[in-house]
Amino acid sequence: MPRQTQLTPEFVELVPSELKEGVLYVSMIYASAIHKCCCGCGEKVVTPLGPTDWKLTFDGESISLHPSVGNWSLPCQSHYWIQENKVRWAPRMSRQQIEAGRATDRLERERFYGTQRIDPVSAPSEVPRRGFRSKVRALLRLD
Repeated sequence: MPRQTQLTPEFVELVPSELKEGVLYVSMIYASAIHKCCCGCGEKVVTPLGPTDWKLTFDGESISLHPSVGNWSLPCQSHYWIQENKVRWAPRMSRQQIEAGRATDRLERERFYGTQRIDPVSAPSEVPRRGFRSKVRALLRLD
């Protein structure tokens, strides 16, 4: 299969078991965008949407994801941007660049969610619970 140059967004509640080539499935309920890898290898690529993950922009016609999609865990290790439904190929990254990016992502998640670890068995009443709705409300600053 040749490289994809464009993706068509399809808003779904549940992602179908068989993914179509060239379709970016967006589930707002599950805060995820899923597609077949744009390199043509056929692997499923899941991009979770959230404050420390990918950001999705929909202008009524086209979709963009930020940051880039780096499939470092796949054999193809493809790297691309999805901007206004178009796939823009990015240069390959070295192992050192990939690890530095992963470290930055971990730090960002720790800053946002906190690093405090509480044993839920010994202190169940002290464990702060943030459900999906409260996270969305906090993201939209409705709380």
